[in-house]
Amino acid sequence: MRITVRGVVQGVGFRPTVHRLARSMGLHGYVQNNGSNVVIEVDGDAGEFVRRLKSALPPLARLDQVEIAPGLPDADLLAMGFSIVPSQQGTGGVGIPNDTAVCDSCLREMFDPFNRRYLYPFTNCTDCGARFTIIEDLPYDRQKTSMHPFPMCPECQMEYGDPDDRRFHHQTVTCPVCGPRYYLLGGEGERDYEDPISKFASGLHAGYIGVAKSWGGMHLCCTLDRLSHMREWYRRREKPFAIMVRDLKALERYGTPSAHDVELLVSSHRPIVLVPKVDSEVTELVAPGLDTIGAFLPYTSMQHLLFHHLKDDALVMTSANVPGEPMVLRETDALALGADMYLMHDRRIVNRCDDSVLRSFHDRTYFVRKSRGHIPSHIDLPLKGVAVGVGAQEGLAGALSFEGRLYATQYIGDATSPGVLEFLEESLNYLRRLLGADRLDAIGMDMHPGHSTRRLAKRWAEENGIEPVEVQHHHAHAAALLVESKLDEMVAITIDGTGYGDDGAAWGGEVLLADLRDYRRVGHLREVPLLGGEKAVYDVRRIAFALAEMTGGGLDYFNERERELFRKMMPRSGPSTSFGRVLDAVSCYLDICQSRSYDGEPAMKLERWLNEARDLSLVTAVRLGNVIDTPAMFRQMMESRGSRADRAGSMVHAMVRGLVDIAVERAEDEGLEHVGLTGGVSYNRAISEWAKEMVEASGLRFVCHGLTPNGDGCISTGQCAVSLSRTGG
Repeated sequence: MRITVRGVVQGVGFRPTVHRLARSMGLHGYVQNNGSNVVIEVDGDAGEFVRRLKSALPPLARLDQVEIAPGLPDADLLAMGFSIVPSQQGTGGVGIPNDTAVCDSCLREMFDPFNRRYLYPFTNCTDCGARFTIIEDLPYDRQKTSMHPFPMCPECQMEYGDPDDRRFHHQTVTCPVCGPRYYLLGGEGERDYEDPISKFASGLHAGYIGVAKSWGGMHLCCTLDRLSHMREWYRRREKPFAIMVRDLKALERYGTPSAHDVELLVSSHRPIVLVPKVDSEVTELVAPGLDTIGAFLPYTSMQHLLFHHLKDDALVMTSANVPGEPMVLRETDALALGADMYLMHDRRIVNRCDDSVLRSFHDRTYFVRKSRGHIPSHIDLPLKGVAVGVGAQEGLAGALSFEGRLYATQYIGDATSPGVLEFLEESLNYLRRLLGADRLDAIGMDMHPGHSTRRLAKRWAEENGIEPVEVQHHHAHAAALLVESKLDEMVAITIDGTGYGDDGAAWGGEVLLADLRDYRRVGHLREVPLLGGEKAVYDVRRIAFALAEMTGGGLDYFNERERELFRKMMPRSGPSTSFGRVLDAVSCYLDICQSRSYDGEPAMKLERWLNEARDLSLVTAVRLGNVIDTPAMFRQMMESRGSRADRAGSMVHAMVRGLVDIAVERAEDEGLEHVGLTGGVSYNRAISEWAKEMVEASGLRFVCHGLTPNGDGCISTGQCAVSLSRTGG
């Protein structure tokens, strides 16, 4: 019988597992990579074989679909024994596994002085290691990876050919004799191969800032006692850094992870997890003004070796890039950063991939950045056809839907430079090639006329003879939540910093009745003028001033001449319904953060005060029909008496209450059971918690993210779904 298996079945030890199982059952036939799937032909009972195979899967494998059909006659299979036959191109589809943290078996080998891979920084096996970041194409064979320039030595070849070895048919098997090597790179391009990781650790001890090449990119790193210098050198005054900790015991000095946080931290994905911060001078320097700290554990062999040589239990580890540009990949670009030392290796990175960033919400996972360890992955889409979503402008990820499945790219960045746009196009083209998506049926793009991602959408649309579909920003948020929740329709509360509305205003505090094709705006926050447009996003005093002026004034952030100028500007300034902008104003008024040095800073620094609020009665929601009157509520906060936490909490709690009330009323009117929460503001734990409690108290079901990012990383997913829906997919 012929068994065709689809899923994560290449690069994970799947064929060796099939080989061992077939031999143990006394079966005959073969197993073969066939593009994105694997074909197995066996004599005997195919159903029993599949049942046993499902229980014997290697750790990284996943079966999504199994088809059994007639194949070669048993007599022909009997003559074969059982073998792994050479791969063939097959049909399109993505079956590449994620990069996976080095496993315990490999770690034991690395630290065994009698093992031939002792202290070797590319130790991996079928259960672990780089995959997505080194694979050029399918089927997954060594010649289609960046391991191709490193032919196996005789000992590695023996492991590769031994059915009883865990590296049997492992395409990236390597060792110190035949594999890639690390080296210290000098300013003139000279290479030092003698104990480079040990010397790099010594340099960190001496206070150097270093660049270290990993699987899918490079990190800037330093010891925590050099963080003040790092901030000055990197010109990153306030934005938090992530830290890599030696182990969970070390993390106790810096954070207090929940049980779910620990589960995420030790998973094979090894993401950066935002955990509650232990207050100290060090943690405040790492994450100024925040009540969380981003921490992650070593995931590459090199990182484990680095801590082996280090006295420190934690390092700053942040993506190495020029601000606004993608993470560097080439040595010349790394040298241009001007660090003190460079730890490089000679294996090419095929796919750049930043570290994933996430946080827990109850037993759910909120993806702030879905990338290394979680890409590639797919979610089912109830629409056929091939579509691309190019995202918005910030926090970019692209998306491609193909044959009822939707695949997102890795995190791309902010489309503020040609380099980021090139990265977006490269990543989407990579998915198109793997899937065989030569022709596109639909392309979705944001409505904002100034978004540079629209250029790619329009060019690809012209090449495919189709019209690009403009998708309103918050509808895309709602559509992404619908897709991952497998719902046809919901009332969605979409709250973020900004998104271009179909009336030309800057939206961001919306209640939408949405399906995958269309939406109706059924409620929102009251419009507030953004004095000076984009300037108000950075000088958030202007937003607080405008909110106060709408109900009588009283803020003296500016001199009289400036105040008069701003009063004249108010009727002419672009209006915004943004929840995020009001959070900025609250943060400003309560003297938590009065200017923005990085995206979301004032609102993010407000979160710790919301979590500390106890009396939430100081401000009540004010409605003007289906509009939440935030200026009137801001006035209540100004005139209230209470702690800073209670005043902040009451204001924001009342905003959530107003939006939830509108959403619940509309859901009940429409006979819907679900109210969703999406948008970058929903990363705020207190806001998510309040929304969940209010929705569930009304007897409806609360829906939040768990597979796609809450923020703009999900926009391309929504664009794919909406564009296909509107074009008949």
